[in-house]
Formats: sequence, structure tokens, C-alpha cells
Amino acid sequence: MDELQISTDKIAQQIYESNYISRDLSWLKFNYRVLEQAKHIDRTIFDRLKFFSITASNLDEFCTIRLGSLYNYLDYNKERFDYNGLREEPFRKLLLAETKKFFNDQNDYYVNNLKPLFPQNGFVISEYKSLSPENTQRVNEYFNHTIYPMLTPMVFDNYHTFPVLMNNRLLFGVVTKNTTDLQNQQRVSFIQVPQNLPRFYELATEDTIEFVPIEEIIRNNIHHLFRNIEITGINLFRINRNGDFTLEESEDIESNFLEDLKRKLKTRRSGRVVRMDVEENPDPWMMRLLKIQWDLDEHNIFYVPKESMLEFNGLMQIIGHKEFKSKRSQPPAPIKPLNFPEQGSRDLFEVLKERDILLHHPYNSMEPVLELLEKAADDPHVLSIKITIYRVAKESRVTAALLRAAENGKHVAVLFEVKARFDEENNLREAQRLQKAGCFVIYGVSSLKTHTKLLLIVRKEEDDKVYRYVHLSSGNYNESTSRLYVDIGLLTTKEVYANDVSEFFNVITGHSQPSTYRNLITSPRDMRIQLCNLVKREAENARNGIRSSIVIKLNSFQDKELIDELYLASQAGVQVKLIVRGMCCLRPGRFGLSENIEVISIVGEYLEHSRIYYFHNAGNPKVYIGSADAMVRSFDRRIESLFLLDDDFLKKQAINNLRYNLKDNINSYIMKEDGSYVIKELNGEAPFNIHKEFYHVTREIVMDASLL
Repeated sequence: MDELQISTDKIAQQIYESNYISRDLSWLKFNYRVLEQAKHIDRTIFDRLKFFSITASNLDEFCTIRLGSLYNYLDYNKERFDYNGLREEPFRKLLLAETKKFFNDQNDYYVNNLKPLFPQNGFVISEYKSLSPENTQRVNEYFNHTIYPMLTPMVFDNYHTFPVLMNNRLLFGVVTKNTTDLQNQQRVSFIQVPQNLPRFYELATEDTIEFVPIEEIIRNNIHHLFRNIEITGINLFRINRNGDFTLEESEDIESNFLEDLKRKLKTRRSGRVVRMDVEENPDPWMMRLLKIQWDLDEHNIFYVPKESMLEFNGLMQIIGHKEFKSKRSQPPAPIKPLNFPEQGSRDLFEVLKERDILLHHPYNSMEPVLELLEKAADDPHVLSIKITIYRVAKESRVTAALLRAAENGKHVAVLFEVKARFDEENNLREAQRLQKAGCFVIYGVSSLKTHTKLLLIVRKEEDDKVYRYVHLSSGNYNESTSRLYVDIGLLTTKEVYANDVSEFFNVITGHSQPSTYRNLITSPRDMRIQLCNLVKREAENARNGIRSSIVIKLNSFQDKELIDELYLASQAGVQVKLIVRGMCCLRPGRFGLSENIEVISIVGEYLEHSRIYYFHNAGNPKVYIGSADAMVRSFDRRIESLFLLDDDFLKKQAINNLRYNLKDNINSYIMKEDGSYVIKELNGEAPFNIHKEFYHVTREIVMDASLL
């Protein structure tokens, strides 16, 4: 057995013996589950391509942030131990090897399973050389009139510095020789493919649409940019740069902090390269140059087969094409909330004085929240609106309502989290619009990221009584994503929530530290401690022979302290069921450690985004809902909130939500002890797909809900 095999076996053994699963390796397993969605033959090719393109954008973000984060340690010689105990360099090689394996599997599936289906579905991605003479002329005219004027060759040689090549952009590296140069020296010029042009040039016939990739049009006309020069190599590639940075807010929020944010957004564009995708068999001289320039080795280089394509995100042009609209699946129309059957026929301000409403998106529309906000903007009785915003839609009804409210003379306070990853520039622009309109805008709190979702509307009624309308949610104030993301939110006028939320806004916007909240658990103050205490109580009940159970639904699970408490609860006999869509660092089903813990992941038509924490509590369940995953960042570096449901019927709704998740056998994957996932088997049971069943929930079903 050679040394490499011994080393590989030792690493595998070390990973398996750890009580924790690597966050990054677990995330790659999640992206495989998304890739599985593209393999469902009962879906249309357009829906399959949608999931497939999501895996590509996911992988870009993973490399930009998670791989980028690892290089923050490597490049500055900082120590880092992964959850499996591996040091920086061994983990880098392992992580890149696993990432490359996914990348290769992704390309293989595209070439062998998806691409062959294109012609029978009314379209093809055409190679330039396969075009008819007439279409070749059309494509060349498009190049000459539209593309050519936008291209800028950037040569790198003794007289020109190395250009800053953009992140996530298709790039050409053109190697040339000047035949009149006595030294016959090679040079490389870089050309960035314009990102403000369509990814494909479209050619329509009677029954087929031909999509010609823009890079193929450029490749076959690139000689126009290098006249009287010998081209020895044309290489298409793409890079991911390190985009992981931590913002430290300065004392001067209005100027220094915003300038700091703008500056660091620019560094994301020039951060160190962590991954390079390149067409197979690239020019070796150019590759050697780029490896030296960017400090890369073969681990960072991902080779794309000729039959495949670079940058699968571009498939969205085909998926969203108007000709194929009827062939894409459309979600059912939303149903009315169980506690608000009068939606559309009664004034929401009046209904909320009578009862609380639990919204479950996308099965329930976000319309009640938007309606409340838009009515508040114009209602003369409304005195003030306070809201936390993390992400908004491009043409946001939320910000439009806030602008109108400010114009109507209402006090509007907005915490606009401009550090929301990859939405920083849009959020910064929207926040400045609100500020110019007269809103009181906070751009973040200290070095923390505000991830909580809260809305408070203060309204003075005609009888001079003041009501506070509150919305607390797991989801963003984004009407676009609310049609695709599964979230849960509460609308209420109860004083217990209003007092808590008012206090919480005072903490965010001012200098206040309330001694206690009634129905809120907040971070970074005490969320971890309170959740750990709730777990400990279940463990104590189990030791005393009292029935006990914990069910938690999350996006991600990483925090070691909470994991360790769940391990102890499992050992005490508590039945723990976790529904974790993405990465999970807890190792389930290990003898003596976690044999009473089960983990499932639900990945399907909708993106599971809601967070629900259920504790049996000796028969009087405590159910919390909110914005926080069980992550170190959520507990220590974010402003988050979880809120306790105190209405019996709404609590039953949340319990039924968890019950349905556990019952699903169409979208569910079971996590095994080694961190791998297997599809949940039907085992003779009828198919149960929550992304369909939640459209048919009744009050009777909810009242019958139980988790024990």
C-alpha cells in the first residue's frame, strides 16, 4: 500500500471517528440532493434544468464564500481545525477533491442525460459550425454590430500589468505570437464576455429554437480582434474569487460605515482566485502563467468537457423563454389562512383586533402582510411604522409602501441590513432612497448582521385607543421569493408580542437593554442559552420517566453547544427528530452518542426556509418560530429572534406543520451516521408530498395534530 493510500485511509478514519460532521462536506451533500431534483423524469425538462442551474449557482456561492473563508486562513497562516479535526491544508485538498467530484458528476449528467432531451422539447443549443449558411451570416452580423464593439482585449506582457478579471464571468485567454518578432515570444490577451448581453443568440424556426452560446460566436470571430497576429490558443475559462469578508462597523455610521461597505464590495471583485473552470486541454503555457499569477495548483482547476458548457446559470434564459411558459410547472393558487377565511372581504385591521393569524407561505399568500403595510402607508390613523429588512424584491411593494408612508408624514424607522450577502448593493441603494424620503434608516447594528424579520405598526383609532399591529416571521419581506420559499409568520395585536417587539426595536435603534422578554428569545443575547435550557429540561423529564421529545425544523445546524446538549438528551432517552434542509454537523444514530436522534432533509419543489422549535414540555408544548438557524453566526454574530406561540390553535398549526414534514415520503432524505443521505422509502405507505398536501389542510386536520 503506497503512502497516498495510507494518508487517504487515515483521513477517512479521522472523519468517521469525529462526533461532528464537516460543515462544508455536509453542504456538498446538500447540493447533491438539489441535483437529484433535476433527475426526476416526471418533471418537464424546463423544471429539471431549473434545479440543475440552481446547483451551479449554489456551487459558485459555496466556492466564493466557504472555500474563500478557508483561504482566509491559508493565505494569512492562521490555524483552523475543521469539525472533523483536519488542519487547513489537508482539508483544502479534501474539500477541493469533493467539490471537483460534484462538478464532474454535474457535467456528466448534463451531457448524458439532459442535453439529449433538448431537441424533442423544441430547442437545441447549437454549435457555430452546425449553423446553416444563412444563420451563420445572421450570427456574424450580430457579432459585428453588437458584440464586437463591446470587446476589449487586455494583453499581459512586459509592458502591461496583469488585468483584474471579473468574478463569475466567461473569459477568453487568447495566446498569440507575432511572426515578425525575432524572439517569437508568446503573449496572452484576456477578453471578458459581456454580461449585459443575452447568454444565447436565438434563432427561431417553425418547430425549434436554436440557442447559440455567445462564447461560441466570439470564439469563431475572435480573429477580428487580432489582426496580422498568429493565434496559437483560444481558451475559455471562468473564475470564482474569495468573496468572504467580515464588515466591522465604524462609529460614524452615516459615512465611514457605508464607505467601508462600498470598498469591501469592490474587493470582492478582486479577491484571490479560489477556483478556475476551464475547457479541457487548455494551452499549457497560459495555464502555467495563471497558476503562478493566482497562486493555484491542480486542486483548484476544474476541467469542463467539450460536450458540456461553462456557466450553467445561463440556462435560465432557456428556462424562462416565453415560448416554453406553458411547459413549465405552475404552482397552485394560494389558499386562505385557516384563521383568516375572510381574506379579501374584511378589513385586516379589524380582524387582527379579534384574533391572531398564522401565515404559511407559499401555501398562503404574502398578500395580508403587504395589504397591512400598504393600508398603513395611507391610513390617517397610523402614526408610525417600524420594520427590519434583510432582502426585498427588485420592484418592491414593501419599500414603495414605506416611501409613501414617509411622504404622508408618518414616522418610518427601517433597519435595512446592507450586509445581506450578495444583496448588499441593492439594499444599499434602496436604503438610501428611503433615507432621502425622510425615513429613519439604520444600516446595521455594530458588527452584527440583523437577520430577524419584524414589523410594528402603531395606529390610533377613532376612540383614541392605540393598537399595535405586529408581524413576526421566518421569511424576508420579499413578495417574489414568498412564492417559492416555505416560511411561517404571525400577525397579531396582542400586547405581549407588541411590548416585546417594541422593546426589541428600542434595542436595535437606540441604546436599550431590556431585562426580559415575555415571548421572544433573542440573539446575540441569550438564544443559545435558552435553547440549551429547553433541551436540558426535556432531558431531565426523560430521566424522571416523563414523556419527552424534541422536533426542530431548520435550514442549517452547526452550533456545537446545542449539538452537545442534544447528544446528552438522546443519551437520557429523549426522542429527537431534526428536519434540516441544508448542511448538518450533528451525527445522528451513533451508538452511545445519538442513537435517539433522527435527521431528515426535505428538498423539493419549494425551498424549505421556515424555522420551528418544538419541545414537548411534559405535555404542554412550547413552540417557537422565527428567523434563527442553529448556527454559531446566528447565536453570536447576528440579531435574531424566535417567538413563542401562545394561541392554542396556532400552536396546533405549527405542530401539524412539523407532523407533515416528518410524514413526507416524496421529498425526504434520511441522514445516515456517516453523513451520507438516502431517499426515504415508501415502505408500503401511500405517497405523501407536503408541497401538495399543505394546500389541503383543514381545521379538523390541525386540531388532530400531535407529535407523540
